[in-house]
Amino acid sequence: MTNPVFERIESDIKANPVVLYMKGTPVFPQCGFSARVVQILSHLGVPFKGVNVLEDAEIREGIKAFTNWPTIPQLYVGGEFVGGCDIIMEMFQAGELSTLMKDKGIPVSAEA
Repeated sequence: MTNPVFERIESDIKANPVVLYMKGTPVFPQCGFSARVVQILSHLGVPFKGVNVLEDAEIREGIKAFTNWPTIPQLYVGGEFVGGCDIIMEMFQAGELSTLMKDKGIPVSAEA
């Protein structure tokens, strides 16, 4: 049996090179962790699709089951789950996030 929530998530991450499942929107994040990841992506100049899990309880629970990862935000790059806020911050500070973006063919306008 297919899971319609998983299908929506798969469709989003296939259609968009960078997807951030977050609380709130990129313009108006509603949690500090989501805001931090938005700041990092914005600093790198990476275009991304923000998915507000607060507007959709099915997605909010579904994304946790999809990745088996208990927290929001969750960042996907090139169709692959990268991690949550702490992992993204560590990768950004180490310069690994911009390298990952470039490896996936995603333009980065600024370095760490």
